Amino acid sequence: MIAMTIAEIAAATGAQLLRTPDAGLVITGLTHTDSRDVTPGDVFVCKPGEFTDGHLFAPAAAEAGAALLIVERELDLDVPQLLVDDAVIALGAFATELVSRVRALGKLKIVAVTGSNGKTTTKNLLRTILSAVGPTIAPRASFNNEVGAPLTMLELTEDTEFLVAEMGASGIGEIARLIAMAKPDIGIVLNVGLAHAGEFGGIESTVIAKTEMVSELTADDVAVLNADDPRVAGMAASTAAPVVWFGLGPNAAVRAAEVRSDAGGTAFLLTLASGESRQVRFRVLGEHHVMNALAAAAAAEAIGVGIDDIVTALESVELAERWRMQVLGGRDGVTIINDAYNASPDSMAAALKTLAQIRTPGQRTIAVLGEMSELGEFSGEEHDRIGLLAVRLNISQLLVVGQNARRMHISTINEGSWDGESSIVDTPDEAFALLEKAIQPGDLVLVKSSNSAALRFLGDRLGELFSW
Repeated sequence: MIAMTIAEIAAATGAQLLRTPDAGLVITGLTHTDSRDVTPGDVFVCKPGEFTDGHLFAPAAAEAGAALLIVERELDLDVPQLLVDDAVIALGAFATELVSRVRALGKLKIVAVTGSNGKTTTKNLLRTILSAVGPTIAPRASFNNEVGAPLTMLELTEDTEFLVAEMGASGIGEIARLIAMAKPDIGIVLNVGLAHAGEFGGIESTVIAKTEMVSELTADDVAVLNADDPRVAGMAASTAAPVVWFGLGPNAAVRAAEVRSDAGGTAFLLTLASGESRQVRFRVLGEHHVMNALAAAAAAEAIGVGIDDIVTALESVELAERWRMQVLGGRDGVTIINDAYNASPDSMAAALKTLAQIRTPGQRTIAVLGEMSELGEFSGEEHDRIGLLAVRLNISQLLVVGQNARRMHISTINEGSWDGESSIVDTPDEAFALLEKAIQPGDLVLVKSSNSAALRFLGDRLGELFSW
């Protein structure tokens, strides 16, 4: 982060200084909420959590060399402390001040991305593209909420030219709060689906929340919107910014054509808003990730990155992120696709379609599916829909893991026309024991679920089992 004194950080966060003999001490380290990440000179935020309390880990942070603690109660530690009412709010205020200071230097551009699916992949693609142009900061993993986003912002330095901000939400107002910390120059909305619909209270509320990404943009900014998603396309009426459309249809300025998928990735013809076109061999598995590539390309072009640099960067990316369409295995011709970091109805359907698209003639396909969480009242019918999709795509075998996903199993066995098989087990361990015996040489296996179902670790175990 850029250098700030303890007194300046206290002023930004409205904090009371405790155990601070020198308020002029300069802080340049990173900010953390996990004491295991702390190194000498860093800031540790003692954030109370759902299951534990960050104050309990402050001694470990101090021992690791933390130069400053942000606390909600004074601690008996010989480390400067900033006492605040709410550590998360203070973290956001700290980030807001730091972003403002870097903005004042005149060269920072902020690109923010939201959507029901694809945020992390698009963020990673943008980081790859922009890092080749100038110093770029982007979130680790899925740091996209009121804690993760400001932690990323606090990594900014005087040299940073690009900040890629991933902005997630589970309710109205959450994206707006993140934008208040770091208003984007380019705001991207990928899609609006049923992910987190239960928390939002319905698809209409999801639209309102995602619209916050572009509603505060000015005429000097750029909105990058999905032309193929009617809910996203409707957001054009809510922004003062000029819109760059991306998609597969003819109305998109940045578009893909001649899309061809196989087990090695997806090839397509990329056309930018300038009219320039290039062939792309995109190694991230799954045709649905082409839309993420288009969004990243559209934002990069708006910043001024040329098509050759965009294509070179896109073709250099082999994996969107761990547990996202991650290809594992290989022994005995067995391929494991571990896509179990998260799941919504849209991403689950896309993964199943990819499984069907990339199989070779005669190859068996096995879908190992778990619960799609946070769907609320839509949960039952959406699990039914995924089960029926597995039948329609003629997936060879379905293994459902967990009783919360049972309706996928029931909907498939009720389809008398399907000649595949469906089974259900309660736990990932039971699934592993079954699959260890059931997987045959040459099989193509997809593992997909929401994070809460923990099937990502099952995917890792299968990948290791069939590794060389």
